[in-house]
Formats: sequence, structure tokens, C-alpha cells
Amino acid sequence: MTEKIITLDNVSLVDFLGVENKNLRQLSSAFPESKIISRGNEIRIRGTGPEILRISEILTALLDHYNHFGKIDEDKVKALLDHEQVAAEMEGQEDVIIYSAKGFPVKARTPNQKLLVEAAKKHDLVFATGPAGTGKTYTAVALAVRALKNKDVKKIIITRPAVEAGENLGFLPGDLKEKIDPYLRPIYDALDDMLPAEKIKFYQENRIIEIAPLAYMRGRTLNNAFILLDEAQNTTPSQIKMFLTRMGPKSRVIVTGDMTQVDLPRNQQSGLTDAYHILKQVPGIAFIHLDSSDVVRHKLVGEIIRAYEKEDEKRQPGNK
Repeated sequence: MTEKIITLDNVSLVDFLGVENKNLRQLSSAFPESKIISRGNEIRIRGTGPEILRISEILTALLDHYNHFGKIDEDKVKALLDHEQVAAEMEGQEDVIIYSAKGFPVKARTPNQKLLVEAAKKHDLVFATGPAGTGKTYTAVALAVRALKNKDVKKIIITRPAVEAGENLGFLPGDLKEKIDPYLRPIYDALDDMLPAEKIKFYQENRIIEIAPLAYMRGRTLNNAFILLDEAQNTTPSQIKMFLTRMGPKSRVIVTGDMTQVDLPRNQQSGLTDAYHILKQVPGIAFIHLDSSDVVRHKLVGEIIRAYEKEDEKRQPGNK
């Protein structure tokens, strides 16, 4: 049995927990295998890992509701519990990472995605490589959001190198932020699935979630954060070294990339490839590779990837 503590900061306990803890008792009755105890401004949850995660998700949703409306009533608790029961009946608990903004379970859907989730539990630094559509970024963002919701970290930092993939950045309209945002759009899309728009805005305004080009990481020490470097194949060796050495105490890092889609100049080595060769024997670092069998987009995407892989093999020196 494990324990998790949730601190209620700037919360009226009567308005949140209900008179004589009525709301908390309602929640406890729905999870008889766990113990939910209120002590001062702390809520202690004792039980199994998967059930603690589900209780934490409900309490987080209740806190969001309280922050908007200033009070929790029994009907709101019941509505969340009813939704939780339906979700539990429809989906197994063990693979769920978080629940999306619309209440749908976000989970590892393939064996290699499950390996990525397990690796992130055991290692502070994980490299996840593989072709487009294998869920690398989406899974990593889900893990980051879970860590933030569970208060395992204080912030999420997501970064990408702003490398042109056939387009010219300078000719895009707008100021620097408007030029950079298209490169970061896949990150926003993943977050939109997992958090309400108002919550994303609040987190960004308070620098709890930061999304920025890789160049903005220089000179920083990133403490108590979940950090994601996406599209790492487009970093140079010096850039990825700079990024990895930003890692501070209580931080966790996932680096994702596709070594077959490098958009750097031809004479420039990919930092992701370089880091793989340099760090693959370093203890405490996990390397997970996803392949065409992990594609979760349209079924044709997997076939397209396999066709290109076969063609690449033919084009290798010595092959005809």
C-alpha cells in the first residue's frame, strides 16, 4: 500500500470538503479499498497505485471546479464519480496514464508505448525514437501532465528546435512568437487533448507550463520539472549537450525524435544520433525505440513507413 498527499492551498475546507467532510466521505465510499483522510489542509490517500491515480484525478477535477466556482456540492462529486465508474467499466486501469480534458482515458496503446511509460517510471532520462505517428510525443506529454497533476514536479517545460523543414521561417508572417508557434503546434495539440483550455492558459500565464524553442533553454538550470525535448533529431551535438546539462535536481527528461527525418544541412550531424552513441552505455538512461508496428494514425501510415524503410535499405551502399 502506498500513500499520496495532496495539499489544499488557498482553499476553504468547508466549501471544498463539505459540511462535516460530506464530500470527502462520498468520495471515500466510492473507493472502499483505499483510505482518504483529511488532516488540516492535507488530504492523504492510501491504497494501490492505479486507484490512487484515479482518486487524484477526481480531486484535481474538483479543485479545478472549486477554483472556478468557489464551492463543491454533492451533485458535482456524484457526477465525477458516475463518470469514473463508466470509465472504469470501459477501460482497464493498469494502462491509463491520465484522463483527457473530455474524460477519455489516455493510455499506452502498443507494447513499445508501454515500454516508454515503464521506462519513464524508472529513469530520470529517457530517449524515445521512432518514425512519425508512433505516439512518442503524445505519450511523453501525457506523462508530463500526469506528473504535474500528481505534484511530482512543479512545472512542465517542452521545447523543440526551430529548424526549417523545407520552409523558410523568415518569410512566415508576424512577430517572433507568431513565427515560432507553428513549430510548436503539435505540442499545443497534445495539451489541448489533455487539459481544458482555461487551465492551459492559467498554467502558461503562471509559467507552470512553458513551451519554447530550444535556444531559450541556454543558461538555465531546470529544477523540479518534467522536461520534454521533441524533434531532437534536428538538434546539433552541441545543442543537445546544452539541453541535457540543463537538467537540475528532481527533474525528469524525455527526449523524442525520428532519426530518419533529419532536417539539418547535409554536412551537419544530428545531435540525437550523436547522443545515442555517446550515452548508450551510461547507467540510469533508458533508450526506447518505436517502429511501424506502433503507428496509431491511419493504417496507411504504417504501410508508408515500411515502404520507405525498404527503399532506404536498397539505397544503402553495397545493396542493389
